[in-house]
Amino acid sequence: MEEKSKKDHRVLLNQGEENELEVFGYQTQNLRRAFCLVVSVLTCGVLLLVFYWRPQWSVWTSCIPCLLEEADTILLRTTDEFQRYIRKKVMCLHLSALKFPISKNPEQPLVADSHSVINQAVLKPELKLRCIQVQKIRYVWDNVEKSFQKVGLLADSYSCYDIHHMFGLGLTNEEQEVRRLVCGPNAIEVEIQPVWKLLIKQVLNPFYVFQAFTLTLWLSQGYIPYSVAIIILTVLSIVLSVYDLRQQSVKLHNLVEAHNKVQVKIIVKDKGMQELESRLLVPGDVLILPGKFSLPCDAVLIDGSCVVNESMLTGESIPVTKTPLPRVEDSMPWKSHSAEDYRKHVLFCGTEVIQVKPPGQGPVRAVVLQTGYNTAKGDLVRSILYPRPLNFKLYSDAFKFIVFLACLGLVGFFYGLGVYVYHGVSPGETAAMALLLLTVTVPPVLPAALTTGIMYAQKRLAKKKIFCISPQRINMCGQINLVCFDKTGTLTEDGLDLWGTVPTADNCFQAVHSFTSGKALAWSPLCAAMASCHSLILLDGTIQGDPLDLKMFEGTAWIMEDRNVDYCDFRTSDSNIIIKPGPKASWSPVEAITILRQFPFSSSLQRMSVVAQLAGEGHFHVYMKGAPEMLARFCRSETVPKNFPQELRNYTVQGFRVIALAHKALSMGKISEVESLSREKVESELTFLGLLIMENRLKKQTRPVLKELNEARVRTVMVTGDNLQTAITVAKNSEMIPPGSQVILVEANEPEEPVPASVTWQLVENQDSGPGINETYINIGNSSVPAGEKGSCFHFAMSGRSYQVLFQHFNSLLPKILVNGTIFARMSPGQKSSLVEEFQKLNYYVGMCGDGANDCGALKMAHAGISLSEQEASVASPFTSKTANIECVPQLIKEGRAALVSSFGVFKYLTMYGIIQFIGTSLLYWQLQLFGNYQYIMQDIAITLMVCLTMSSTHAYPKLAPYRPAGQLLSPPLLLSVLLNTCFTCIVQICVFLYVKQQPWYCEVYRYSECFLDNLSNFSTNMSLGRNWTGNATLIPGSILSFESTSLWPITTINCITVAFIFSKGKPFRKPIYTNYIFSLLLISALGITVFIFFSDFQDIYQGMELIPTITSWRVSILVATLIQFCVAFFVEDAILQNRELWLLIKKTFGFYSKSQYRNWQKKLAEDSTWPPTNRTDYSGDGKNGFYVNRGYESPEQIPTGKLGWGGQTTEQHFWTRL
Repeated sequence: MEEKSKKDHRVLLNQGEENELEVFGYQTQNLRRAFCLVVSVLTCGVLLLVFYWRPQWSVWTSCIPCLLEEADTILLRTTDEFQRYIRKKVMCLHLSALKFPISKNPEQPLVADSHSVINQAVLKPELKLRCIQVQKIRYVWDNVEKSFQKVGLLADSYSCYDIHHMFGLGLTNEEQEVRRLVCGPNAIEVEIQPVWKLLIKQVLNPFYVFQAFTLTLWLSQGYIPYSVAIIILTVLSIVLSVYDLRQQSVKLHNLVEAHNKVQVKIIVKDKGMQELESRLLVPGDVLILPGKFSLPCDAVLIDGSCVVNESMLTGESIPVTKTPLPRVEDSMPWKSHSAEDYRKHVLFCGTEVIQVKPPGQGPVRAVVLQTGYNTAKGDLVRSILYPRPLNFKLYSDAFKFIVFLACLGLVGFFYGLGVYVYHGVSPGETAAMALLLLTVTVPPVLPAALTTGIMYAQKRLAKKKIFCISPQRINMCGQINLVCFDKTGTLTEDGLDLWGTVPTADNCFQAVHSFTSGKALAWSPLCAAMASCHSLILLDGTIQGDPLDLKMFEGTAWIMEDRNVDYCDFRTSDSNIIIKPGPKASWSPVEAITILRQFPFSSSLQRMSVVAQLAGEGHFHVYMKGAPEMLARFCRSETVPKNFPQELRNYTVQGFRVIALAHKALSMGKISEVESLSREKVESELTFLGLLIMENRLKKQTRPVLKELNEARVRTVMVTGDNLQTAITVAKNSEMIPPGSQVILVEANEPEEPVPASVTWQLVENQDSGPGINETYINIGNSSVPAGEKGSCFHFAMSGRSYQVLFQHFNSLLPKILVNGTIFARMSPGQKSSLVEEFQKLNYYVGMCGDGANDCGALKMAHAGISLSEQEASVASPFTSKTANIECVPQLIKEGRAALVSSFGVFKYLTMYGIIQFIGTSLLYWQLQLFGNYQYIMQDIAITLMVCLTMSSTHAYPKLAPYRPAGQLLSPPLLLSVLLNTCFTCIVQICVFLYVKQQPWYCEVYRYSECFLDNLSNFSTNMSLGRNWTGNATLIPGSILSFESTSLWPITTINCITVAFIFSKGKPFRKPIYTNYIFSLLLISALGITVFIFFSDFQDIYQGMELIPTITSWRVSILVATLIQFCVAFFVEDAILQNRELWLLIKKTFGFYSKSQYRNWQKKLAEDSTWPPTNRTDYSGDGKNGFYVNRGYESPEQIPTGKLGWGGQTTEQHFWTRL
């Protein structure tokens, strides 16, 4: 019973999805709430502030756990490594508010679909349902399943028959109203955050709250100048942050606002057509597609076909033809029925319908699948609004460091309290002085200093035309060790260029026709194939379609026209397009060609074909194009030239894209027979026509940039929506895959009863035929990767379909492949995001560079997304480059490394600055003294503040180092640096503090002021200073004047200057310190002024600085002590702590290895003699443990349990615990 109660208190939301959440039910207790309210009042709102920072504490204190169905408050917790909490109130929707009567009979469903979550969510006779809204998505409580279910979409479980017959006639007005109330509006609304709300969020940051407390205390103690300076800097920092956030909010709002204001036509059951605003659409509505139309929802096509521009999803303005969902009477879910091609029936929100093809007399119709934030575009906007938090060590370590400094301050607080109480000082002064020591260790200038460093980096990036909307990610760029690149428009120029054709005749290849010669392509079956075998459409007089098809068609110099009466001898429907010779085309005996039927291109089939009719002929022709190796299989062997492999190799070694064409004549003469032809019959016994040679030129910057990244040991990966073979060729030509490396194709297939999911490993042969020339062809022999060439010499290549199968069925295998995966082709936007996330799980710091809106999700998911587009991608991407090539990537990494090193330097400096002042002040507290205001001002404003404002302005080093800077503050070199410098400071200050008391001229000034004034002339070389010194008339305990403070002040001040110099390391990540002119001048000036003040014998200076003159030899001794300390600290920092070779030797000697997942996998796989697999097929196991079995070599019974555990379960647990 207890376990059941616990289960009913907690459920999983979006189980198995990226945004999976744990849901806990709570019931508010009024007595507890009242108690919390009283405590909040008594603590002046501090408790409310704590609850704001930790919402779960608020729930735990004011509520009690209960069953979810009884809960009025919901606590959600992410299931990732961050375990973030969100508090939500349960809302009640009352159906009685609707304008028509609703049956209270529990047996009578509210909506036509009896299995709908709406029917299961509404309580009768109360006519209400309970719901929560999480990250813009509404969930209702399912009283049957006892869980929260998403609404605003049709379930995937519907079959094709269900969609056609349940929703095909439209919904009734009553059902529409019910669904509108439950599902909410079909709108993607992005609120423009008010400035006051953004301001409050910034101000309530824990550090700013502590800073406000510190500054209040300092102002009350009369320390005004420095406090005012910090306040000004903090205000500027907050204003800039609020401005950036506001601009992003406005930009995103403007981007999606138009989507919510579309007028649409729908079919209402029993009432016919009705026009309404798109925000009123609900899942199940039947939408009429009138023609050109921007889709306001996701819908599945049920009647007619249409052409859609999906550039919002794919980034390429290529028309895509959508076909209606088949009318089949089976119970299989509609997505499963269409397998991987289900998307060809789906119209996605945000895409543009550019042409419709009605089915006979009726209109083109589609059933609304998803609305609002459940749609494809809504999902993209949600990924921008709620990005997955990035676990960057710098920020988590910085918080731990600040907590440590605060604890040190707490120790100082109790120390000060004890000293002042012991000496019997009044309670008020005791409390003030103890709190003052508490605030010394945590520098209030820290946020402003770190923000300033980021601003400098942002400014330097802007000069290089790289703009940033997420400045905190600049530091992350310094840790990037893997960059994913899109291909088209990023690595290569947009589109392909025609190079030539190689026709065949009499089973032999003929002379090459070069398109650069300017001569028109002569009429031949090859020319007819190029003119007709494509998926181009004519839109408003403009030919549109796949760039490859477009280039091929342009090469024939033929033109495309709408069908008209001149071609009445074509027995075709009105929707067919006529192709005929253009003015520049060569002479042709054929007046025109019309395409009767298309068998579209499929990446899995690697081919497409059409059935066409030539004007004046009574029979039909088949034209086919595709991958040469694939197409040759469908041709009669006697028509394929014997030297076909050699000729193909001749062009592929030069990096050309090669397409083969074929043809055959059909004997049938009736259109109806053509409509009933199967693809298998059409694509057989063809005649080989020749080869079409095309080139996809690399951008001139691509190869040198990839080489620079490779030399810097930054891994590069290609993630593209393009063809796999093209991607491999581009990778070889750009040397992303170095010459001599092996490429292994990974092809995975979904399980099909009784065969389980499988993965096939196929080696791609690589032979060098000369400098920079790579030959690529699929090897079907039994080759394997030579034993001596393991490690990084092999690269995996796969398609998005294979990636999806691996992700679902080979979880334990996926990380092994990703460690050496270089080419990922035919990747959908969702798969790109998923791939980036999987790389991150392997502890890579991932950069993503793309130029299309289809990259938006991946750009946002990556640690550093760089968009080469000013369109939508620039909203979703943290970085946007106005220069449309990948030169921005190394520049961003350089600036990121410089910014990261600067952040570490500033953090270390401010830590040491706090510790230096803490030690000095603590020593003076021992005798109830402290430094004077002007002494503090000299250290705080003239040195520390100026150092923080200029230390980070050192430019990045122009060459990328082959290693990254430290990525965490809590690393041994950084901790030792702070610890050792603290020790040096502590030793010197304590020695001086004790040694000055041993001097013959020393006296306790505040106790013996008369004696001190009588003997003052003995301490100064300037007699007038001694005669005119009046001292302090109120020399009482707590005063400033003392030999201790006079001796400690120059040591602490010079120490602040020297640590700034020591922590400002230049090469290999930043330019030398002397190139930062302002910073260098500042340090020299500060040092000069400090020495001048200390050695000068001017009465006004000494009185103003509250110093006591001492003998010259003592001053020289102090200067020598600071010099020795500087030399020791500099040597230790530069020769030991920053000595990378020494640390590598220490790691090797003591057996310390990287904890990164990818390093561990690399090590394991290097020791595995069976890796990488080649030319074999592996099958998934039972799917429970995530292991895979190679059934070709061993049966499941022969596999030891231990082997399965290592290969699957153990690895899987270790890998997935990071989720």
